[in-house]
Amino acid sequence: MTPLAVIDTHALIWYAMGRAQKLGRRARKLLTQADEGRASIYIPAIVLIEVLEAAHRGVVLLADGPDAWVRGLTASGGFLVAPLTTDIALRSATLYSIPERGDRLIAATAVELDLPLITRDPEIAAAAAVRHVW
Repeated sequence: MTPLAVIDTHALIWYAMGRAQKLGRRARKLLTQADEGRASIYIPAIVLIEVLEAAHRGVVLLADGPDAWVRGLTASGGFLVAPLTTDIALRSATLYSIPERGDRLIAATAVELDLPLITRDPEIAAAAAVRHVW
């Protein structure tokens, strides 16, 4: 079975910046598998927006610019953008124990897709009752 997961913003930013050493061992393994087409990582739409905003502010440098980076990432087949759906929005409204809206939407995406969450913040995963990968 192909491993599947949802990724949090900080993990995708570290991956984008080539700072894999900041990721946990299991997170690195999943990202490597996704690069090799042996896993699928879902990127919540809000995560993609947050990465692009970080690039706009100069916090993140995306190789060849944001457009080429996003298209290259998603062209591999190992990374899939999870759209913000009505069900995800409604699920996020049940997760107010998670203070930040973006984190609620990320956690809600993992809940709705019934997948583990790649995040260094186990509290977010626990609040959403999803498995934590790091």
